[in-house]
Amino acid sequence: MQLWRSAENPWGQEVLIGVSWTLMWAALIGAGLFLVGHAIWIKTRPAEDHAEPVDIPPGLPEKIERHSLASRIFHWTMSVAMLALLVTAFGPVMGWQFPWVEIHWMAGVLLTATVVYHVIHAVGWQDFWAMFKLDVGEGVATLKHVMSPKAPPPPKAGKYPFDHRMYHHIIVVVTLAAIVTGVLMMVRIDTPFWTRNPYLLSDSAWGVMYVVHGLSGVSLILLVAAHIYFAIRPEKRWITWSMIRGWIDREHYVQHFDPEKWRVTGGSPDAPVKPSSGSGALADSTVSAPRED
Repeated sequence: MQLWRSAENPWGQEVLIGVSWTLMWAALIGAGLFLVGHAIWIKTRPAEDHAEPVDIPPGLPEKIERHSLASRIFHWTMSVAMLALLVTAFGPVMGWQFPWVEIHWMAGVLLTATVVYHVIHAVGWQDFWAMFKLDVGEGVATLKHVMSPKAPPPPKAGKYPFDHRMYHHIIVVVTLAAIVTGVLMMVRIDTPFWTRNPYLLSDSAWGVMYVVHGLSGVSLILLVAAHIYFAIRPEKRWITWSMIRGWIDREHYVQHFDPEKWRVTGGSPDAPVKPSSGSGALADSTVSAPRED
């Protein structure tokens, strides 16, 4: 299986022109096998005992804010842009005929704008480096528990568990690679921002851009498929609902999170509402998440 495609330029030089489309099919098949395999693995994995009652600390709000309105708008806008990019990138390869080039670069501009907004929001209103803190002990414990249900469960996490952070790091690298190469490749087409200039880089340099951009796109097929799959799994839907509603209930908070790592302040649901920094306050409870998460 070839990893990339090449062709001769007008001067007889062999240059790269993009990734092999076989990788697209391999990514689609790999994503399908992973999703089916994981579903079977979960079905056959011995059930864990969650019968222990959950003690609710006194004064804990009924609803715990997990995602601010700004974060939710960013997430869903980026989702639309990402899906549009994947469809316009690989749809024509599968035989779907539509004016994909214009839709693709516009979706790329939208994705770039959302990422820039997210970085500004994270630096200005959140602790930007908190997501990059690495707890090796938590990671090892999580891996052991995944490999064997007999292993003790990992320690309760902060606002974002270890696997969420690892996924975040991977998709950050892949998305930034796609954005940087995509913006450079836009120089080769006419847009409202500039007139095309295909001679900005050499043929060999353009070839590297095409391959990196293609590898990023293929990787995003796997990453997006896995993200959607876990978002709709029954045991994970409460997390997905938090990205829609903005909050989780206190039972899930106590069951899954360490209050020392993710501090929630506030009184009872009948307490008067106080504005929360960087996010919309809930209508029936006073909550705020610490800046370190």
